[in-house]
Amino acid sequence: MRVPARVYGSESLVEAMRTADDQTLAQIQDVATLPGIQQFAVVLPDGHRGYGFPVGSVAAVDADDGVISPGGVGFDINCGVRLLRTGLSFHEVAGRESMLADRLFQTIPTGFGAGSYLDTDIADVRGILETGVEWLLNEGHARKADLEHCEENGRHPGDPNAVPTEALKRGVDQVGSLGSGNHFLEVQRVSEVYDSAAAAAFGIDLDEIVVMIHAGSRGLGHQTCSHYIDEFERAYPDLAESLPNEQLVYAPVSDRLAGEYRSAMNAAANFAWGNRQAMTQAVREVFSDLFEDADVQLVYDLGHNIATEEHHAVGDDEQTLLVHRKGASRAFPAGHPDVPDAYADVGQPVFVPGDMGSRSYVLAGGSRSLERSFGSAPHGAGRAKSRTKASREYAAGELQQALRARGIFVRAQSGETLTEESPGAYKNVDEVVHVCHELGLGTKVAQTTPLANIKG
Repeated sequence: MRVPARVYGSESLVEAMRTADDQTLAQIQDVATLPGIQQFAVVLPDGHRGYGFPVGSVAAVDADDGVISPGGVGFDINCGVRLLRTGLSFHEVAGRESMLADRLFQTIPTGFGAGSYLDTDIADVRGILETGVEWLLNEGHARKADLEHCEENGRHPGDPNAVPTEALKRGVDQVGSLGSGNHFLEVQRVSEVYDSAAAAAFGIDLDEIVVMIHAGSRGLGHQTCSHYIDEFERAYPDLAESLPNEQLVYAPVSDRLAGEYRSAMNAAANFAWGNRQAMTQAVREVFSDLFEDADVQLVYDLGHNIATEEHHAVGDDEQTLLVHRKGASRAFPAGHPDVPDAYADVGQPVFVPGDMGSRSYVLAGGSRSLERSFGSAPHGAGRAKSRTKASREYAAGELQQALRARGIFVRAQSGETLTEESPGAYKNVDEVVHVCHELGLGTKVAQTTPLANIKG
């Protein structure tokens, strides 16, 4: 280990990371061996076993002399969460939740390779890869305010030519699609407000209806990641064999292959932003059809599988670092130059989804996030059980009925997805957020509860 490994969590959360099945603590020690890594490697309270890096981890390397690792970004590049406010109160929607779930499920394609909300061709996909949400704005599928309330304004410096052809083809039928696995679109009720000033800045009120979207770069991002992992292993065979875990394979940031991967990663990130933006337009369509007074606006969009260049204090100096966030969200505090003007006084919005049967949280970037986690916070509750184990323990029909009895209407393409994503498969989101709040990584602003959830 070149630097220490830090693990943030309660006693029970950390104990769960010690199990033989999880391996989170062993993985973060491996991450701490990366050349150029600065200060410490971090596991956040939602941390669990991943590919190479644990999911819910952060590592910052020197931007000139460090390395970049696809395993530190993940297969679903720029998988992220956005929150929409609707301008509707709960009493305006009450009694129509089932119909709302049906309409959203019918409008937004879900599941593996299920089509897209927008009809696009290869040229369109290349445009999204290059300019992200800006492309959708120019085509009439976004508002200017959507860019202003999106991390990096919904655009990284991506190069479509660095994205493998096969990945590009997979993206054609996926612009505005939810995918499968842990991705979801959930209609929620703001059930509690902890910080009225921050909530007012975010434009959300107690009892308001909001919509949370969790999705990423779909098959395009997965294919891109797979391609470059193979390229790294072929280009650096001796390195791959010498690593404590070959899934950590990396390239020096100054190498040509590292540059190509970063360009492709950024392009895939743009695609993910475009995908979530297209689904936002679908939500606007559904709500405007069903509710005369609906006004769907973007609160914020942030990714949690990305590596970005940022300036951070290292000792007494400020350095440019390449920050890998694997299942971790950016959580910059009030006053940070990268926080949108609308939120400058309270910090950027951060979203921590729970499982489909429990609460989710809206946070503001914490005052101690920069010093403790390179400005990062958890991206969700984090898995407590593997998908295989969850599938053996839960029955889809019983799960759907139990949620319905609690007023939660779930629509999914398959029973397998429901069982894999059952509430019992996830950590306690209240505990994850409590640790985050107490450590100053993110400050609790509001709590939301689910009303309708659509999954792949």
